[in-house]
Amino acid sequence: MHVLMINTSPHRQGCTNRALLEIASTLEKQGISSEILWIGTEALHGCIDCGYCFNHGRCVFGDDKVNEAAEKAIASDALILGAPVHYASIAGSGSAFLDRLFRVISRRMALKPGASVVSCRRGGASASFDQLNKYFTISGMPVVSSTYWNSVHGNTVEEVEQDLEGLQVMRNLGSSLAWLLASIETAKVPRPRLEREHYTNFIR
Repeated sequence: MHVLMINTSPHRQGCTNRALLEIASTLEKQGISSEILWIGTEALHGCIDCGYCFNHGRCVFGDDKVNEAAEKAIASDALILGAPVHYASIAGSGSAFLDRLFRVISRRMALKPGASVVSCRRGGASASFDQLNKYFTISGMPVVSSTYWNSVHGNTVEEVEQDLEGLQVMRNLGSSLAWLLASIETAKVPRPRLEREHYTNFIR
């Protein structure tokens, strides 16, 4: 089994990455491989609602890592989204990246486990956590939880190292995800096809 983690922070080795590494270590102990895909610091297009992804299975913009992330997410058994808090929400580049990513993958991720991780200096963690989880709930993905909201606190990696509760939450999240993946593998129950045909639009 393999888990894809997406680090949407502009800092490749920053606080968000430290939280993801704690999860990766826990998964490895359970025999589950993982990788961290960093989205980089290049300028990112926002979604322009062109519909190209619906017909071609990939985003029309090919100059960043969205299509690479889409291929990896579809091939993985679970997905973890990591983001820093900027102004009580996830960083703008991460929002642009994930909006486009989920337009591509949403219909192909149903019933795959998903988990969110946020890092912040002090506040805004729960709002950002809620924002990330909505990508899963609109895609029919079970949301994996821990023993508190999935966040670490600190302005530097060194400060995150001092957040013993936050790192514990990451380890518990990894354990919960590992258990869920093992349960799914053991059950061997075919995934049902979720209905996607009807969209309600009220026209006056």
